[in-house]
Amino acid sequence: MNIIDAHLHLFPPDPETEETARQVGHHNSTNHLRQVYGQLSVVHGVVMGNHSLDPDYHQYPAELFHYCAGLDSSMQDEGGGFSPDYVSLLEDNLRRESCCGVKLYPGYNRIWLSDPLYEPVYRLAAQYGKPVAVHTGLTAFPGAHLKYAHPLALDEVAADHPETQFVMCHFGNPFLESAAAVVEKNPNVAADLSGLLEGRVDLDRYFREQEGYVGQLRTWLTAIGQWDNLLFGTDWPIVNLGEYIAFIQRLIPEEHWEAVFFRNANRIYGLGL
Repeated sequence: MNIIDAHLHLFPPDPETEETARQVGHHNSTNHLRQVYGQLSVVHGVVMGNHSLDPDYHQYPAELFHYCAGLDSSMQDEGGGFSPDYVSLLEDNLRRESCCGVKLYPGYNRIWLSDPLYEPVYRLAAQYGKPVAVHTGLTAFPGAHLKYAHPLALDEVAADHPETQFVMCHFGNPFLESAAAVVEKNPNVAADLSGLLEGRVDLDRYFREQEGYVGQLRTWLTAIGQWDNLLFGTDWPIVNLGEYIAFIQRLIPEEHWEAVFFRNANRIYGLGL
């Protein structure tokens, strides 16, 4: 079975990121990912952009990655807005074949998804036929604000922008009930299943000790039955890739593996694989 990792992060070489990758059995390098991808039948990845909208910053091996241009908090000015040229830079990215969407980080930016600042993003995404991926749920840093990253905030803009395709990252974890409702209600909202674990995991032990949490995940995924709107992703480098594939395989009925692990991401992100 071929696999698309529809949510990962790539960072320039530095000791901190290398240590993060090392703790989960990996190295922070494209060559290492290429090798592990080959071992695990991962044929492509979608990089969630950070740190810059400059198209020259986002240079990835075309046979291995597409990317989403990301508007994260490192690009905000003192007033909480973005640089005056963010719209034109965003369009410069969306014109590129290698750019398959936009990534928003509302909890980190402390900006409601309904803020007028994001309106050009939704308009351009619809114009170019590329999705807007949105970080939802828990954040990596305590300084972020969860209310902006709640799945119900995504519901509002999805309903008001039916022409724009959205991807709810992390299935809104841990707001699973709300996440399920938003995906089921809105035909223009898909969800990726990245970042539901962090670090190394003994899966047998995890499924025993976290039976309640795993049961809720299975319950809501099964209840809405949106198997054609769920995408496999890892949030690399925070997880071991082999372990995370096995984790999602335990959650998703086998008859839906091809859709969740490959077909949906290929269609929604327009990867042409």
